[in-house]
Amino acid sequence: MLKELLERYPALSCCQTEIEQARDCLIACYEAGGNLLLCGNGGSCADCDHIAGELMKGFLKKRPLSDELKTAMRQNCPLADETLLSKLQGALPAIPLPAFTALNSAFCNDVDPELLYAQPLMSLADSRDVLLAISTSGNSKNVMGAAKVAKALGMTVIGLTGASGGKLREIADIAIIAPEQETFKIQELHLPIYHYLCAAVEEHFFPE
Repeated sequence: MLKELLERYPALSCCQTEIEQARDCLIACYEAGGNLLLCGNGGSCADCDHIAGELMKGFLKKRPLSDELKTAMRQNCPLADETLLSKLQGALPAIPLPAFTALNSAFCNDVDPELLYAQPLMSLADSRDVLLAISTSGNSKNVMGAAKVAKALGMTVIGLTGASGGKLREIADIAIIAPEQETFKIQELHLPIYHYLCAAVEEHFFPE
């Protein structure tokens, strides 16, 4: 799967080690019962929703619920019949922090917009979790605020950035730096990177 990514996007060969590290980090996070939290602005904000969508339902696989899980769910609620359970899919928890519109707008207005994404981390995250911080420049102030708080909470930070990597490169435990300078070109490389990560994690947890 990684070989195919690099064949299709040879420019990403310079990021191979970091992409592999990010993959292994996400697998370890989920195996430990942690969650993935995501933040970014503009197109990177949309990427957060995109990634969550690939992880929280079937991406390349159908992910049917196991018989054991369906049995347990039926025991808890007999109304959860096979018609319902057969349509549900295995999920990997991913929380896009930009989605908290009311909280985020209130915090921006009342406190500090640079801590827009840092505040939700205080409610949702612990040391088992991973923050995927997306910033094409690596210098987005609210993304950096989230990264600092994530590190303070003992979380692992994966930075998805470009150009020089900016300040995010310095604070991230793993910094995947797309080898482009212009925002739209960086974003064009971010998509295949995170599609690979979603597919690789899905393959690990849903091999059949």
